Amino acid sequence: MVKFVLQDRVHRVEGADPGMTVLDYLRERLARTGTKEGCAAGDCGACTVVVASLAHPETDGAEPGLRYHAINSCITPLGSLQGKQLITVEDLQQGDALHPVQQCMVDQHGSQCGFCTPGFVMSMFAHRKTAQSADRNAICDALGGNLCRCTGYRPIIDAATAMFEGSTQDQFTHTEPHTLALLAQLTIDEPENTPGYDQPASVDQLAAILEQHPQATLVAGGTDLYLQVTQSLQRFDHLVDISDVAELSTVRQEGDILDIGAAAPYSDIRAPLVANFPSLGELLDRLGSLQIRNRGTIGGNIANASPIADMPPALIALGATMRLRCGENTRDVMLEDFYTAYRRTILQPGEFIERIRIPLLAAEESLWTYKLSKRWEDDISATCAAIYLRLEDGIVADTRIAFGGMAEIPRRAPASENALIGTSWNEANVRIAAEKLTEDFHPISDFRASADYRLSASQNLLLRCYLESSNAGTPIRMHLHA
Repeated sequence: MVKFVLQDRVHRVEGADPGMTVLDYLRERLARTGTKEGCAAGDCGACTVVVASLAHPETDGAEPGLRYHAINSCITPLGSLQGKQLITVEDLQQGDALHPVQQCMVDQHGSQCGFCTPGFVMSMFAHRKTAQSADRNAICDALGGNLCRCTGYRPIIDAATAMFEGSTQDQFTHTEPHTLALLAQLTIDEPENTPGYDQPASVDQLAAILEQHPQATLVAGGTDLYLQVTQSLQRFDHLVDISDVAELSTVRQEGDILDIGAAAPYSDIRAPLVANFPSLGELLDRLGSLQIRNRGTIGGNIANASPIADMPPALIALGATMRLRCGENTRDVMLEDFYTAYRRTILQPGEFIERIRIPLLAAEESLWTYKLSKRWEDDISATCAAIYLRLEDGIVADTRIAFGGMAEIPRRAPASENALIGTSWNEANVRIAAEKLTEDFHPISDFRASADYRLSASQNLLLRCYLESSNAGTPIRMHLHA
C-alpha cells in the first residue's frame, strides 16, 4: 500500500495500481481535475504538481526541513509518492482566499484560457519555496517546462517576479512541523509492497529482489520509461521502484574520483558535476525541463541505451566507469564498453547499475561539450559532442572524442582521435581530425536532422572546441539549429 501526505494527513492508496500515473490517480480516483493532461509526455507542464520530501543533510547537503520539487504527474508512477507530501493546485486556495502565487497570476493578467495555468502556478509555487530572490534567469528556468499557447509569457514571468515581493509565509509554512512529523513517521514505516510493484529501501533489498525476479523492470525517475505507458499504453508485469534506495542517490568525492549513485536525480547532481566539469553546466540545463531534471536520473539516462541520450558522450569522454551489481557480486566496466547495439547493453538478467565513477580533471586536462537541437531548450539532440583533451606544451598528449546521435550507440571517434594524438593543437590538425569523422561515423537522416547536417555540424563542433580552447575558454555563442 502506498502512503503519502495529502491535505495535512496521511493518505492511503487502496484499490489502485501503484504503477498507474499520479495524474490518472488524481483525476480518475480523487476527482482532482485541476491538474491537466496535455501532452502525456512530460513536455507541456499542464500536469505539474509539487512533491515535498524530507531533506537529508547527511546525503544531499540540504538544511533540515522540506524540499519542494515540481514534477510531471503524467509520467510519474503513483508508487513513487511513498513517504512524501503531494501538493496540487487544489491545496493552494483556502476558501475564497487565493494563495499569494495565484493572486500574482491574477494581478499580472497571467491567465487567458486557463488550461495551462494550474501547471504554471505549481511551478511558480515550487520556485517560491526554494529560491531566495526574483532572478529572471532562474524564473525562466523554473517555468521552462510549462507551455502557454494564448497568454504569452511576459505576464506570467511578471507574476513570478511579483510573487517575491510578498511574504514567504503561507499555510504550508505554518503546517510544516506537522508535515515533517508525518513524513518522519512514514519514513520509519516499512513500505507495504504490492504484488507486481516493489519498493526496496536499500541496495541489498534491491539486489535480492532482482535475483528473485530478474525480468522485472526498474523504474527510477520514469521520465523515459513511462512514455511507454502514456504513449504506447504498455503495462509492466513487475516494476521495481528504486527512487527510495538512499545509497543510490548519494554523491561523494573519493580522492580524484567523483562517485555518483545511479538513482541520483539531475537536479541533485548538477552542482558537484558543474563544480568539477564547468562545460557540463549548459548541457545539464538543456537536458529536459526542471520537472524532468527533478525526476530523471543519471543511471536511467545511461541504462536507457538511447543513441541520443545527452550524458553518455560526456561520461565516455571523461573515461567514466560503472559499478554493476547482481546479487552480492559486482563488476566495474568502462562506460564506453556498456553499449553493444541499438538499445542493447551488457547488463545481465538481475544486474543493475549501482554507481557511476568519474575521474576528475588535472590541470592540463579539459572537457568541452556541445549539444545541437532544433530548439535551444527541452529538446532531443541532433548531435551531441564531448571532447576530452590533455595538452602538454601545446601537443595533444591524449584525447577522447565521443558523440551521441551519430551512430546506433553513443561512442568514440577513434580515427579522429588518432589523427590528433601526438600533434600540435592547431587549426590545421584539428581540421584533419574533423575530416576523419567521416571514417568514424555514418549517421542516418531522420526528422531531427539529415545525415549530411549531422556530419558537417559535428565536424564544426570539433573546430569550435579548438577555437574556444585557444581563446582561454571563452565560449563562442552561436545559435545552431538542426
